[in-house]
Amino acid sequence: MARRPVAAVAAVTLMVEAVGIALLNWILGLVVDRQQMSLGGMDTDAMSIGTWVAGGLFGLYLLVCGVVLLRTAVRDRAPGRLARILLITCAVVHGLVGAFSVGLVGWAAFAFMMVVLGLIVLSLLGYEAEPPTKPSAEAAGGGHDAPSPA
Repeated sequence: MARRPVAAVAAVTLMVEAVGIALLNWILGLVVDRQQMSLGGMDTDAMSIGTWVAGGLFGLYLLVCGVVLLRTAVRDRAPGRLARILLITCAVVHGLVGAFSVGLVGWAAFAFMMVVLGLIVLSLLGYEAEPPTKPSAEAAGGGHDAPSPA
């Protein structure tokens, strides 16, 4: 099965996307700061700093998701419960951002978001959660099939 390459490609894609998002928000913050743009009388410094912080946090979130997927690919084991929840939220975020990007950016951005969403979902489905193993009665020596010594 191709689950390792899919997880690795998804990880690299998320890491590149994290850098791109952080860079894009850095540039937008610079534009707002240098043009002295204001929205509803809001301070331009607050807007530019808010853009930088939001871009940094979103980039860090995507980077962490990428690291989780990379670790999953390297170990070739299903991610833990919290890591799965993180990846599910990342998939949901990509679905929502993809839906918004159609009107704001265009179909190419939507297609990119859906490819990333597909890679994340394929990675999650490829590494299904392993059920907890329970010790069997026979393995523990307490089987009822064995005759009792008399």
